[in-house]
Amino acid sequence: MDINYVNIDRVWALEEEKQITDIHQKIFQTKECLSEKIKKKPSLVTNLAIHNDRIVGYKIGYELDCETFYSWLGGVDPHFRKQGIATKLMEEQHAYARKLGYRKVQTKTMNRWRSMLLLNIKSGFDVIQTIIDENGIHKIVLEKEL
Repeated sequence: MDINYVNIDRVWALEEEKQITDIHQKIFQTKECLSEKIKKKPSLVTNLAIHNDRIVGYKIGYELDCETFYSWLGGVDPHFRKQGIATKLMEEQHAYARKLGYRKVQTKTMNRWRSMLLLNIKSGFDVIQTIIDENGIHKIVLEKEL
C-alpha cells in the first residue's frame, strides 16, 4: 500500500481539518471540537499519513519548552491499522522535532490505550511518572531522548 507522509506546521486547510477530525472522532469516540482544542496550543506541527489523497493517520505535537517537544494527539483510521503507519508517523514526528532542535519528546497516555503505550515503550520511551489529571484520570507520562 502506498502511503505518503507529510509534515505541516501551518493552520490546517478545511479538508485536512475535516479528515483529521473524522479519524479523531472514530478513534476516541468523542464529539469534542478538535479545531477548538488546537487553537489553544502553541505552534502545532502535524504529521499526516496520506493514501490516495485521503488522510488515514495523523500525529499532532507542539513545543513544551525550548528542549522538549510534546507529542499530543494521534491515531490511524481503524481500516488502515496493523500496517506500521503509527510507527512511521512517530518516526516522522521525532525526526522533524530533532530537525527543529528539540532534545527530547514527551507524551502522556493511559492504560486503556495499551497499543499506544506499547508502541511508545518499543520506540524508546521511558515511563517517567504517573499523574492523576484535573478530571481524576490516571495518566502515564513518557519521555524519550532524541
